Amino acid sequence: MSKPLALVIVLVSAVAAGCGPVATSGPAELSGRETVKVVATTGMVADVVRRVAGERAEVEQLMGPGVDPHLYKASERDVLALAEADAIFFNGLHLEAKLADVLERIEGDVVTQAVTDTMPRERLLSPPAFQGQYDPHVWFDVELWSHTVEQVRDALADLDPTHAATYRVNAGDALAELEELHAEVRALAETVPPEKRVLITAHDAFLYFGRAYGFEVRGLQGISTVSEAGAADVNDLAAYIAEEEIPAVFVESSVPQQTIHAVQEAVRARGFDVEIGGELFSDAMGDPGTPEGTYPGMVRHNVETIVEALNG
Repeated sequence: MSKPLALVIVLVSAVAAGCGPVATSGPAELSGRETVKVVATTGMVADVVRRVAGERAEVEQLMGPGVDPHLYKASERDVLALAEADAIFFNGLHLEAKLADVLERIEGDVVTQAVTDTMPRERLLSPPAFQGQYDPHVWFDVELWSHTVEQVRDALADLDPTHAATYRVNAGDALAELEELHAEVRALAETVPPEKRVLITAHDAFLYFGRAYGFEVRGLQGISTVSEAGAADVNDLAAYIAEEEIPAVFVESSVPQQTIHAVQEAVRARGFDVEIGGELFSDAMGDPGTPEGTYPGMVRHNVETIVEALNG
């Protein structure tokens, strides 16, 4: 029996039974291979891998547009893709919490790498509501996200040392692009008067954005969409919006919109009209082939949408 097929059978059985980690035999050799087979979890992770790997890798992305990684569970097709990969890149920081068991069981047979592993821990946010865990939405601080480029570069170079120079060159280009993007986002953010820099969204995905670019951020739900907003949460947020006369709130592409619409109605009941400022990409990027289907395009879309709505 081939190793991928054997591993698939063990993984599917283990996931179904909920048993402990399985023994594995170590990563496969890449000798003679034209490309590296990579699986990435989210669009943001897949984007950085594609930029660093270039033509050296075939990158399969598990979670597409509109998919919430907090709630995502592996299908049997996902398990097959993971088992056949040379490397798996994921965000980490408990973003893909429901994939954790699968990733733990496959580690050792396939190279698995959290792209956030080398981020300075002193720069990570750990809000009280997240019960001692770090906020995983690090991609909204472009400068902080640039650490993922170095992590992916080094992981690919270790896996495929023959082409390490290619990964270094591609990573250098990606880092330069992200440096320019960070400056661009900061410049756009500064066009909003400080008193108007209040960002209200469906869940607390934008705390890193707020810290990096000078916005107060409030989310209706917590950092994880596993938690649900109740009537008290809606009313409390509506009272704040009406009192502060916040001009716009925002829906998210990967979070149901009805809760934000409920906030909008509750604000109107208090005699103030708040607009839906637009849709932001939070835990997932846009459709492939569109600007928002890339990390830089998603970031630009978000900041342009926020600035336009808050500036009226």
